[in-house]
Parts: sequence; structure tokens; C-alpha cells
Amino acid sequence: MDPAEQVERLSKRSRNLFGKDYGFSLDYNEPISQRIKFSSKLRNEYLAAREPLPPHIEAKLPPPSRSAKREDTTRKDINPILNELIPPPPPPGTLSNTSTSTAVAIRQGAGLSGQDTAGATQFAQTQTQLTVQQQRSQSGAGGSRALAERRANVAQIRPEWHAPWKLMRVISGHLGWVRSVCVEPDNQWFATGAGDRTIKIWDLASGTLKLTLTGHIMTVRGLAVSPRHPYLFSCGEDKMVKCWDLEQNKVIRHYHGHLSGVYSLDLHPNLDVLVTAGRDAVARVWDMRTRMAVHVLSGHKATISSVKCQEADPQVVTGSMDTQVRLWDLAAGKTQTVLTHHKKSVRALTMHPTEFTFASGSADNIKQWKFPEGAFMQNFEPAHNAIVNTLSTNSDGVMFSGGDNGSMAFFDWESGHKFQEMEGTAVPGSLDAENGIFASTFDHTGLRLITCEADKSIKIWREDPEATPETHPGIEWKPKIGRQRY
Repeated sequence: MDPAEQVERLSKRSRNLFGKDYGFSLDYNEPISQRIKFSSKLRNEYLAAREPLPPHIEAKLPPPSRSAKREDTTRKDINPILNELIPPPPPPGTLSNTSTSTAVAIRQGAGLSGQDTAGATQFAQTQTQLTVQQQRSQSGAGGSRALAERRANVAQIRPEWHAPWKLMRVISGHLGWVRSVCVEPDNQWFATGAGDRTIKIWDLASGTLKLTLTGHIMTVRGLAVSPRHPYLFSCGEDKMVKCWDLEQNKVIRHYHGHLSGVYSLDLHPNLDVLVTAGRDAVARVWDMRTRMAVHVLSGHKATISSVKCQEADPQVVTGSMDTQVRLWDLAAGKTQTVLTHHKKSVRALTMHPTEFTFASGSADNIKQWKFPEGAFMQNFEPAHNAIVNTLSTNSDGVMFSGGDNGSMAFFDWESGHKFQEMEGTAVPGSLDAENGIFASTFDHTGLRLITCEADKSIKIWREDPEATPETHPGIEWKPKIGRQRY
């Protein structure tokens, strides 16, 4: 006997023995069972073909062949059956009653009595779950698409128009590269340090030399004037950090501790604290009065080229040749955040005078960050294609970038757009290779820009008072689809 016939015979015998005890028949050939079986197979096979293709997709398809026409005829013949057996998807907000309505529809369509609806109800509940999952997946996909569209269509800030900057005055007097500059709090004079080992004090209005301070034995790399004391602080490649009394014009304090050249220094705006950093890869926090080292901020692996201080935490920010920018907790003397977005050495830092933001400059790009967590905000674009030695920002939202090749770039702080770019010009008699900008700063009004250059000159720049948006539109702004995330 064939195994299939043997199984059928055994199943019939079991049905005859035990089926009558439960009061119903298990005849597989009855029309109700066949109809549910057929509807289940039909659903699994042709549910995807229930809805026709969208018109714009059908228009792109080639003309159908004879076999395709026969398939379309079969689909039209099957659609009425699908519409009868498969209920339409429920409207939003009626998912709770879907299983009951589906069960009733199947029971009425199949001619079932109330006693035989358990299977139909379970089948309807399964279909309801599938419908809910499908709607959730569609809504999730739609939500992700909407989020992507919102990110892509961010209303970018249109840059504010700024007048172009032009050269106002050239000051000569140093005998070496001018490496540092600072403006005193009353905006009356400014000081510069150079490779000729001198510090010169100039009148800001007229550009005349007022005083020359000597004492360093190597290049002067950093200067800062105290807003609360008549002190000028300087540092140089001779490992020395000096405090000058401007009333007596002489050195009154030395701060010893650095193991190599000191490249940058800054004063805390509220505390009597001085922060210096340099080639020994550490930033040292000094008590201005006792000359004691309060903290040694270690963590960088290469030369620290720039250091900045501010009132609120993080109170110290450093940029290093190891491509890192570190935010420091001054009270604990430890690193608070490490920013590793740059790929090249970070030579310059600048803080906005009024906003709680700052920027870091490198050869790859200039990035804007937000305090206190150090969140990345944007890249300044178009990029300044040079080794950025210095950055300066004024209260009008203009950021200046000076390159090692003498190039200059001016950016709008809010949008990050570069609205002006020009090449530096060396003074007559100097070499073209001496086109380099080492330091820069705005005066306290933000109307004058002072640059220190490799041709041993100091240049003062100002905005063109006759410029208008029509006559000087600047570099064209091209909005992008989305901002970079790093």
C-alpha cells in the first residue's frame, strides 16, 4: 500500500473514532473549509498585486505583450475575489475594532455560523497585527525621511553683508619678524613683539613709536596687557615669562618653570592668573602676584601654539600641534573635553567677544565650536587654503584669518561664509617669500585690524567707508544642502 494512502486511511479511522465524541465533523471536503483554505492561499499569493502600479511608473513600462495581457486579465478576474475576502485597510484611529470587523466580514463572506468563527477570528487578529506593523513601518520610514529632509533643508543663515577691509597704514620699526601684538584696555596704544628681541609700544591713532622695551634674549612670542593692573606680560623663545611695570617701564617679576620656548600666553579676565604654554607641550597656570605655578595642564603631545582664557567654564582653551583642541577645568587642573576633529596642527584660536563660542584654525579648515561642551557648529567656508597662523574676531561678527603665505580672509561669524579674500603685499625692498602673517588683533572698537607680518612691518586695516552692497557684493554665497557634522 502506498504510504500516502496509508496515512489517509489512518486519519479517516481516527476521525471516525474520535470525531463524533466532540459533536462536529472533520470532513475536509466541506465547502466552508475549502473556502477559508482558498482565501488564505489567495491572500498569500496575490496580496501584493491587489493595488495596481502608480500611473507615473506604468507610463515608463514598455507596452505589454500577449502573455502580459493574459496576466492582467487573470488579475482582473482575481481582484473581485480579493475585494470580497480581504477587507480594506481601516482608517486611522479605528485599529482597535479591526479584528472584530474583519472576523465578521470573513464569517459573512464564508457563510460561517457563530460556533465556527474561532479560526476566522484568530486569522483576522493575525491580519490586524500585520496591518499595524505595516503602518508602523510606513510611518517610521516616513518619519526618517522627514527627518532627513529637515536636516537637508535646514534654513541656512544668509550671511550679513560686511564692508570690505582695506589697508590704512603701514608701520615699520622692528628689525625682525613681528610675532605678537596686543591692544591695551583703553584703546590708546598697542604693543608688538618681534624677532629682534624687543617690545615696542605704538600710538594707535597716529602709529608713532612711544617706547621700546628690551630684556628678552630671543624672539618675543606672546604679549598681554592686564585690564586691572598697570602690567604688561611677555613670553619668548628664551623660556622666560616676564611681568613689566608700565609705570616704571621695567621688569618686576619672572615666572620660571617652562622647559622650552613659550609660544603663547593669556590673562584670566577676572582672576589674577596668568596662563602660558609652549614647546614643552604643557600649559602652566601662574599666580600673578606670588609667581607660583598653580597648575601644570598636561595632556598635549606636541607644542601648544595658542592658549585662551575666559570667565566661565571651561576657563582655559588650548590648541596644539598634535591636532587637538583641549578645554580645561581650571579648578581641578584637568582636561574637560578633547576635540579631535582637526587633521592638521592647530595654530590659532579666537573667542567671540559676546557669544559663548570660539573658533580654531588649522591648515585643513577653520571650525567653530560652542561652549561649554565643545560642540561642533560649522566649518568656515570657502576654506582658507593656507596654514592659518592667526585668528581674530570683533563684536560685529567679522573673523579675520591670516595665513603663513600672507593671504588674508574675512568671514561672517554667524553663517561661516568667507566674504573677502586677498593676498598680502610685502613692503618695498623685501622678498616675496616674506609674505606671512604671524599675529593679528582687532582694537576694542572692532574698527581697526592690526596684523604683524614677516616683512618686519605692522599693518593697520579698516573697513571701506564708501562701500555698499551693490558696489562691493563680496564673494558669492552658495548655500549647501546640509552642513557638515565634523
